[in-house]
Amino acid sequence: MIPQESELIARAQALVPVLAERAAACEAARRLLPETLEDFVQAGFYRICQPRAYGGYEMSPEVLFNVAMELAVGCPSSAWCLCLIGVHNWEPGLMDPQAADDLWGVDPDIRYSSSYAPFGKAEHTTGGYRLSGRWEWSSGCDHCDWAILGGKLAGDDGPPQMAMLVPREDYRIVDTWHVAGLKGTGSNDVVVENAFVPEHRVHRLMEPSRRAFNSPIYDLPFANVFALCLCAVTQGIAEAALESYTVYLRRRHHAYDGVAMVADPFQQRRLSEVTASVNANRLRFHSVFRRLESCLENDVTVPVAVQIGEKWETQVLAHSNADLVTTLMSASGGGAQRLENPMQRYFRDIHAAVAHAFLNLDRGSLEFARNTLRD
Repeated sequence: MIPQESELIARAQALVPVLAERAAACEAARRLLPETLEDFVQAGFYRICQPRAYGGYEMSPEVLFNVAMELAVGCPSSAWCLCLIGVHNWEPGLMDPQAADDLWGVDPDIRYSSSYAPFGKAEHTTGGYRLSGRWEWSSGCDHCDWAILGGKLAGDDGPPQMAMLVPREDYRIVDTWHVAGLKGTGSNDVVVENAFVPEHRVHRLMEPSRRAFNSPIYDLPFANVFALCLCAVTQGIAEAALESYTVYLRRRHHAYDGVAMVADPFQQRRLSEVTASVNANRLRFHSVFRRLESCLENDVTVPVAVQIGEKWETQVLAHSNADLVTTLMSASGGGAQRLENPMQRYFRDIHAAVAHAFLNLDRGSLEFARNTLRD
């Protein structure tokens, strides 16, 4: 039976204190904990965007992102892993239907990680390609059975065009994930040496989706959905940091004069302003989805200009959330630096999140401006 979105949100909220209890252990392990993985499987989170033909709920990625926002309160690393791996179960709906059958024809719980950067070199061969390369930052790869990896044809100097699905027996994982932020995501390197990838396992990123399954969720543009996936975690972190800061103000007194923090007018103004901005960013996040969906009411694809504009809006939102968390971190006193204080984790993790290439402000601003100023 397919649950309602409200039930999925309730399951996520119930897990928040559990994830908070495990957050330090998740960071120490440098990957998603096995018990957290099992909790996510049992809650049905990985099935949210998965096609119904393969046991999924075939819900909008927006539902998955709402779940991830809740989970980020407890452990941003765990939420990041869930959100990225969960949205991958939407991606085969944009590809040749045989790709989904290769993944889930036997086991609907198969998961795959990714690294879309074009670090791989591909060569044409009969029926597909030969792929080799080394990819960084494949979040959650240790608990996945496949990977989708960015590649370029030999001699191609243009933008990345392809991502290729590769089964676990065709790649190896190199443990490289020693970092300051999102420490528990296990975003290790993946190495492929001359693996054969059949044509039907290739996702041509620059082309409109194929809609392999009969649902409008598979008409949404890949680049927009993936950027929103990353932004969703930053939104959850910002909301979590605001909650943490509010609790701090209610409990603390100034060390030197004993005045309650709640009576400090500067803290009051900061709380008010950040609250308004965090709430506005949540509304802006969902507005991006509404505008993308509105385009699809009248056409089978979202116009390129709209895709670029909404991706830029998503990038700005994510960085706005990071700036808000920085403000809260600075206002939370020296105690926020203590490892038992979740504020320091929110600060580290959100800055690691916005460092992702899909949220790059410099490149995003140039793409938006050039498109806007085009004759």
